Amino acid sequence: MGVEEEYLLLDADSGFPVSRWEEVRAAAARQPALTGGEVERELLQAQVEIATPVCGSLDEIGGHLRRLRGALRIAAAETGCRIAACGAAPFLGPVPVTDKPRYRTMLDDAARLVDEQMINGMHVHVAVPDRRGAIAALNRVRPWLPVLVATAANSPYWDGAGTGFASWRTVVFGRWPVSGPPPDFDGPQDYDRRTAELLRTGVIRDRAQIYWQARPSERYPTLEIRALDVQLLPEDAVTLAGIVRALVTTALSEAESGGTAPHAPAELLTAANWRAARHGLNGDLVDPVAGGLRPAAEVVASLMEHIEPALKRTDDLDRVSDGVDRFLRDGTGEQRQRRAVEAGGTEALLDLLGAGGGGLALPPGAGAGAESGLG
Repeated sequence: MGVEEEYLLLDADSGFPVSRWEEVRAAAARQPALTGGEVERELLQAQVEIATPVCGSLDEIGGHLRRLRGALRIAAAETGCRIAACGAAPFLGPVPVTDKPRYRTMLDDAARLVDEQMINGMHVHVAVPDRRGAIAALNRVRPWLPVLVATAANSPYWDGAGTGFASWRTVVFGRWPVSGPPPDFDGPQDYDRRTAELLRTGVIRDRAQIYWQARPSERYPTLEIRALDVQLLPEDAVTLAGIVRALVTTALSEAESGGTAPHAPAELLTAANWRAARHGLNGDLVDPVAGGLRPAAEVVASLMEHIEPALKRTDDLDRVSDGVDRFLRDGTGEQRQRRAVEAGGTEALLDLLGAGGGGLALPPGAGAGAESGLG
């Protein structure tokens, strides 16, 4: 497995995005903890992306994320900015597109949508045996994607104000023509045929613009889960990586045993995804097994029950369970962001968003109702 994370580059004082990718890249190249290819540019010049090597354990994932975040934090500080591990920019400002032909073409095609792509995700790649296995796993993972969206929610603020959503990134990303929860497919040939039809329309220019929340990777022998906001803490990211790997391996085991993929109508999955983005773990989620609404904690418990055998096989059950308990007890990134603003305004929020920064326990009553601005 492997993890990719995207971060914002924010001015150290104001918190507004700054176009310092080139400066940060040069500073990062001087960091002995970083190697070539681990730090990459993103669509906008106020963003940066990292990728772990291929890892076999959650300990490896956590070690690499702490190393990469720490080195990037030092590099950013040398240029007068900070990296922020949040799913959406708390403040907006003009940021140019990175000077790359593909990105310039995207700007021509999508205009303001590209200008507003100040969002950051966490992508988890899990190895699959072949393309058939990838599609079989995709069909079985897709009903659980809204639960991942809710658990990973870390983007309640946008353009200086509360959005009312737990994951505003999910809403912004959903504006692309091929995005959101994926459909189900009747094997790899069906996937290739339908995606080829999408390309023939000309609405998207290449397969990299297939932005579904889960998709077979075109570069690696993996299933890539893209539904997650980037996380405040490395250990939060490790918890989610463990959940994703267990989901995919559970799906592969079910497919190998001949089990039928669960029926998840596209319209129901889209509605469940919207509710997850709106409320996060505050209140109710759509139950991917029984349908209807259930308290978020109960739906998360169903997810953990579903993947428990896979977590046991990799000796990750205790670690991931502890991480999930922490989300439910201390709050998701979204809830911790709201708490920071309520307690200390913009300064407290920016301190929290510093990659690897921590936070206090969520006080009773804090959560989705907070709509305060960031003045």
